[in-house]
Amino acid sequence: MPTSNGSSRFPVFVAPPHGNHQRSPGYVPGRVAPVRSPPPAKAPPPPPIKPHGPPPDRRPAVRLSEENQRRERARSLKQRKNTLICFGVSMGAFLLTLILILSLKSGEVLDENCPDHNPSLSSWNPGHQPEKVVVISRGQLVRLESSATFKSLTIRSGGQVVFADSVDGSKNITLRTHHILIEDGAALHIGAPKCRYRSHASIALMGRSDNKAVPEVPVLGRKFIGVMGGGTLELHGAERVSWSLLTRSVPASGLATGDYTFQRNFSRGINLRVVDQDTAAVLFGERYDTHESRNDSRRLTQLLRSLPDGRIVTLAVGDSAVKSLLDETKKAIEEKLGSRFVYDLKYRQAWALVSVVGGGNVSCSEDVREHENHDTGGRARAAQNFTTVDGVGFSVTAYSEWKNGFPISGFQVDAVDQVILNLQDEVQQTWLPGNQIVIASTDYSMHQAEEFTLLPCPQCTRRQVRIRGKPQYGHVGEIVDGVDMRAEVALLSRNILVYGEMENSCYGNNKCQFYNHDTYGGHVKITSNFSSVHLSHVELKNMGQQGENSRYPIHFHMCGDVDQRGGYWEPTYVDGLSIHHSFSRCLAIHATNGLLVKNTVGYDTLGHCFFLEDGIEQRNTFYHNLGLLTRPGTLLPTDRNETLCTAIKDKVYRGHTPSPSTECKAVSTFWIANPNNNLIGNAAAGSQDAGIWFVFHSSSTGDSHGLVPETKAELTPLGIFYNNRVHSNFKAGLFIDKGVKTTNASAADPREYLCLDNSARFRPHQNADPSRPRVAAVIDTLISFKNNDLGAWIRGGDIVIQSSGFADNGVGLSFASDGSYPKDEGSSQEVIQSLFVGESRNRGTNAGQNKYWGLGGADAKMRTLPRNRTFPIRGFQIYDGPVRLTQSTFRGFIPTPERYTSAVGFNLKNTWQLTPRNNLSKLSFQPTVGLRTFFGRPGQWFEDNDLDGDKNSIFHDVDGSVTGYTDTYVGRLDNFLIQHPSCVNMSQWNGVICSGRYSQVYVQTLGAPSLSLSISRDEYPYAPLVLRGINSQGAQSQQYQPILMMSKSYTLHWSGPAPREVVLSLINFDQDDWVLVGLCYPSGTTFQIMGDINDRQSNTFDELTDYGTVSSLAELEKKQLERKYFFDRTVGLLWLYLRARHGRDGHSYCSTRGCERVKVMATTSSKQTCNCSAKAYPKYSRTPSAAVPMPPLNTQSCKNCGAHQLVFSSEPWTSYLQTQIKSLCSQEQQRGDNSSFITVNEATMPFFQPGYFLVSVDACSGKVIKKTTFAKMGAKMEEYLKTGIPKRSIVLMATRGQPEGLVEVAPHLVPFGVAKAPDLQSKESVAFWGFQGGSPPPPWVSLQAGQGSEFLGLQERYLPLSLEAYGCTPPAPQTRKDLELLKKAIGQQ
Repeated sequence: MPTSNGSSRFPVFVAPPHGNHQRSPGYVPGRVAPVRSPPPAKAPPPPPIKPHGPPPDRRPAVRLSEENQRRERARSLKQRKNTLICFGVSMGAFLLTLILILSLKSGEVLDENCPDHNPSLSSWNPGHQPEKVVVISRGQLVRLESSATFKSLTIRSGGQVVFADSVDGSKNITLRTHHILIEDGAALHIGAPKCRYRSHASIALMGRSDNKAVPEVPVLGRKFIGVMGGGTLELHGAERVSWSLLTRSVPASGLATGDYTFQRNFSRGINLRVVDQDTAAVLFGERYDTHESRNDSRRLTQLLRSLPDGRIVTLAVGDSAVKSLLDETKKAIEEKLGSRFVYDLKYRQAWALVSVVGGGNVSCSEDVREHENHDTGGRARAAQNFTTVDGVGFSVTAYSEWKNGFPISGFQVDAVDQVILNLQDEVQQTWLPGNQIVIASTDYSMHQAEEFTLLPCPQCTRRQVRIRGKPQYGHVGEIVDGVDMRAEVALLSRNILVYGEMENSCYGNNKCQFYNHDTYGGHVKITSNFSSVHLSHVELKNMGQQGENSRYPIHFHMCGDVDQRGGYWEPTYVDGLSIHHSFSRCLAIHATNGLLVKNTVGYDTLGHCFFLEDGIEQRNTFYHNLGLLTRPGTLLPTDRNETLCTAIKDKVYRGHTPSPSTECKAVSTFWIANPNNNLIGNAAAGSQDAGIWFVFHSSSTGDSHGLVPETKAELTPLGIFYNNRVHSNFKAGLFIDKGVKTTNASAADPREYLCLDNSARFRPHQNADPSRPRVAAVIDTLISFKNNDLGAWIRGGDIVIQSSGFADNGVGLSFASDGSYPKDEGSSQEVIQSLFVGESRNRGTNAGQNKYWGLGGADAKMRTLPRNRTFPIRGFQIYDGPVRLTQSTFRGFIPTPERYTSAVGFNLKNTWQLTPRNNLSKLSFQPTVGLRTFFGRPGQWFEDNDLDGDKNSIFHDVDGSVTGYTDTYVGRLDNFLIQHPSCVNMSQWNGVICSGRYSQVYVQTLGAPSLSLSISRDEYPYAPLVLRGINSQGAQSQQYQPILMMSKSYTLHWSGPAPREVVLSLINFDQDDWVLVGLCYPSGTTFQIMGDINDRQSNTFDELTDYGTVSSLAELEKKQLERKYFFDRTVGLLWLYLRARHGRDGHSYCSTRGCERVKVMATTSSKQTCNCSAKAYPKYSRTPSAAVPMPPLNTQSCKNCGAHQLVFSSEPWTSYLQTQIKSLCSQEQQRGDNSSFITVNEATMPFFQPGYFLVSVDACSGKVIKKTTFAKMGAKMEEYLKTGIPKRSIVLMATRGQPEGLVEVAPHLVPFGVAKAPDLQSKESVAFWGFQGGSPPPPWVSLQAGQGSEFLGLQERYLPLSLEAYGCTPPAPQTRKDLELLKKAIGQQ
């Protein structure tokens, strides 16, 4: 953390020099927090001890006699002697005191950095006085030595309370009180940044909301730690890794094959289960009625004799098993399983056995219980622990008993208390037995987050911990399909704990209608002008008050600038906090700027977790924080879910019923109310709505209202956004859109204050000034996966997403512009160097509030699904535009019979416009993409697929990387406005590929509500495009937004009387682009037609020009450059040219001069329907032709297409190796599959001969250093496995056909990292990842074996490179981008 390194000779924690705490001139409370306080004044020398008796007489002024002088000299000498004696005694006492201070107790050395070592402190043991109001004030500097209870504690006027500590951490101090108030130069210290607290300290905040005996404190309320002006709060617990990432996946139950539980009554005979010793899978189960059936006894004998050595067998008697149990069976049980009791079994005796075939007596665990009076007095229980080939511990248990007259028998195979987590960081020394952790969900449901208690684990490495119990859900611990899906694992426990004491159930006004538990927790509130606040490695539990505003676990309340800009020498920070099970948010930053929030965990909270409140908070930095399980709350409309939204109406106007989808349903883990804040390396791992939501306040709100006249949030450039991850959120991972309502509810707008509002449009410019250049908002290295609806939804001006990975989202990424005419004219959105995965190998767990389960993915296996089994999954969604998608990769988009899954898709049921300037280029589609793009079909989700935006869907394939045809456009198959005869139909896409130039004409009408517009191209008059308009039916004005092929002619017809006013705007026209249009009107209509240019920013008009008439269409065609029109009265068509006379810059919709328009004002008394199609055709029909020739199909592969990086990781400074192994068994060959290979970083190495293929890769550089094949496991291969593979090598092995000698290969895999020699007796194919280089093996070591119809298929793993654990030479110090950006964010660059 940022701490001062300034030199000083004074202790950090000492009393000020004078009791009255005089401050320097000009001192402003809270603005300067000195790191080191000035020392106390030196004590004066002790005065001489006064002699007993009367004081000596004064010398007379006259001269004394000689005798008197002699006496005087003797007296003076004696006095000096006494003084020296006194001084010696005093010095001795001083030295003794100094020795005592230096030694303290238990040999502890005085440390000037430790607050409890301050010699000015007095020991304090106040005991338990629950009714006492304690005030520590001026001159009182105390060290709390033991637990205490008060009614309240106020520290003021320079008073100081410090918790005592000890070297061995043996102190255990709990302070219980209703509140702690710190103000006016006072301080509370527990530890320090350079002297971390080692013992256990707890602050318990007591009290009920309805307890009137404890009055509320103004501003602070009840049950709090409050820091007011001049106050200091310094809490610094033992430094620990706050959260880490799994590096090996943990399956549900802890076992990849799942656990097994069986229990039955009256299951007579011997019940048997056979368990695979390598995987813990139950291979076989049967009941043998050896009580009644001798034949069953023979069958049991045959089975036992047939089992291979090493198999785990477990037996349990149900009822009785001995009447027909043959001696040969007993002998088989004795010889194969090592039983000692089988020959002595009795009638209805309970017997259980677990053993290993061929292991003898030492491998056999068995137990018997005597039966008497239908009871055995307990269970016969046998159990043994085993280890899978992957190193996962598991237990096999059998039991048998009679209980209350019922025979009971059963089996259990599980990993309870044996699951070991492999983590990215070294945590063994600080994550201790008894500590609590939470593992985040890696599936669609945030409710798959799981809490565990840590157990002792002497066998664990520094990066491993063992958990109590077993996981209910799977948690991914690896890179999957190129996207980092590793679960976050957070430590909840800290040695400093602040918590609220809670009631057993909800009571009073604590929102009990919505919650059945007490929601009135404690809270910590810091107000303006505090002197110093730094909190690190503190646990806050049961904090926040759901029924009260401004009562949050940590709340910086209107503190202004809290960094050096605000005069704080030591910028304010919170670091390593654990905030969990809270009742109102995690951390609130309210009208506070420059705060650093680092390494903090917010888990299981109600309402927005990390919360910026009023829209004016800026320059705050969130670095490496984790939030998960963010539940709905009640405080703000944006906190609420659907139920809470419609139930809470106390702040709406009269009878208004809120709309959940538009006013609420926005609860987010990171609620960022101003874009000028920094997010670096954070994880939003599960919220009811969004992971990270940027919302835009048009004005300051709440308590800040009026402090800032206009926030300009929509225009403010985005702060640093780098390397954040969002997953397991229901609505969206990242959401950049919308504002909040900034006015109170009224008749004009009955919605609640601060409800969600759709008015904001993010368009960042320099200095938040729209007249200055745009500043692109850069979203860099976003990892987004398993978000139910959207990986990211982003609306606004110039926005760039780069180096990001999206996987397993309902829709990976969707951009939205800011309307038909963008306020930020010329802005665009871009995606570059990114990866989109539709359905990955992370198949999820069918539990934990995941609603949908069905077939999918490249492997066509059962998996969890977003939204619905039939929901059309899309990677990149086009909504309006303009957007650019380039240098990106798609994989895993395979449609199923139930749903359309496409790499590129469109917004469903889209009423809005799409621009043909949406362009795609340099894209790579992996073989697992079955549908590159899809334009929808009528049916579920698409409904009729006939809204205006649906019909006008289009994009530009710039280089042919989508279609194979360079510089072509892809549109709807049934849209003939964009087609020509050479277009290529793609029926699977419901699309068509065409060449040409395309632009839009916005057709705006006035005075003709509820009209549909029918547009026919003269070359395809039989296939008109019918548009209903983007405004609601019945609106007085309407707008239609067709996309037209340039240099063609069209006719426009109406479903009712023609509108009296039509404005035709040229959108995305380049200079000299043109179309000829004929508008249908009654024959007697007269016209006034005018051209102009509209500058929408200033709302001014220029180049106003009237149109003149010509007498024929032929004459009009000759005068294209002139502003003329022709009205064919016989047909009823008003013909005129729409031609762009000015150029257009970049992505601007309109020309550099403004939007070129033609305004038609018609005068007619006719009310007839104006559809002239019957008369217009065939008169104006034309022969179809291509304005731009169709290019040939590309025959060369796309160069430099796709994302350059293969892995999108949350640790971008770590290099990864992509590996694929495709083994091939004989049955696969018989089915026509002939491919077997190993791929390293997209370089494929095939092999064609039966046998083994081994590839060695240098684990430090990632280079392939050896590859070799063996036809069988013989002496050569054995020698190669022993000596031929270099140290520090990643070992990859594949097989083809039926490889000889698999059994002999097994023991040679142990040195490469498998936990034990696997049983490969009946296996037919193997895929192996190993490491040659020492112990412990990396967590990615894996062996996959295929047998029968269980084909391995293509297996893929991503392995980290250049780790010190491999023995690699540490690389030269590299600049980590996240740390550099952190320095920049907090002003250290």
